[in-house]
Amino acid sequence: MKRIVLLGLLLCTSITIGQVTKKNRKIVTTFIDCIKLHKKTQLAAQVAYPISRQYPLPDIKDETEFIAQFDELFDAVITKKIVHSKPIKDWSEVGSRGIMLFGGDLWLDYKGRLIAVNYQSVQEQQKRHLLVENERSELYPSITGYKEPICLLETKQFRIRIDDMGNRDFRYCSWAAGKSMAEKPDLILKKGEFIPEGSGGNHSYVFQNGEYRYECSIIIMGETDAPPAQLTVYKNDKEILTQRAEIIEK
Repeated sequence: MKRIVLLGLLLCTSITIGQVTKKNRKIVTTFIDCIKLHKKTQLAAQVAYPISRQYPLPDIKDETEFIAQFDELFDAVITKKIVHSKPIKDWSEVGSRGIMLFGGDLWLDYKGRLIAVNYQSVQEQQKRHLLVENERSELYPSITGYKEPICLLETKQFRIRIDDMGNRDFRYCSWAAGKSMAEKPDLILKKGEFIPEGSGGNHSYVFQNGEYRYECSIIIMGETDAPPAQLTVYKNDKEILTQRAEIIEK
């Protein structure tokens, strides 16, 4: 599954950003008109699903969910920005990634499909805050202190949780597959690093544990059969374990 996420799209710094060409202005103006006229059904049919939301908000997986959450996704603030935007001035082509509004509030591909909404409405922020706090209350007591949850991964053997502890410090907690996060983690690693990989949005979280190094890779752009994520463990720089990982949504 190929996922477009906020972080991945903001990592496109090495790709040429240019003005929307005359050929692609129709894509932008059609989208603006659909937002202006609240054409929810038409827009829902022009989305590259899933539309990723910031964890632990669930992704928008299909047209039914998109229509149901449309007013939350496109509130008055972002709607005004879109409706009053100018294709030549406010939209940009970013290499093969697509067309972005302003600094990446949302993205369209060159087929006119909506591929990402990085803007988060007040309603979504409030919903996410409740989800974060509910999840926090269900964790093992010693791991409830963190700034932001990043992601939850599952391999065939492990459940892995990565949290942002603040000040560019990340924490890795893992349990055997099937265990609850209310149980004591089997392994806790701190002082992890975020490592961006190229311009496509791929990135990793790397944790050192003595002679062992744990790498959790999030794969935004990859081969057709590439997994959404991967766990790789090294001992003295020799790879000793690699497992495909799924990104688990709440």
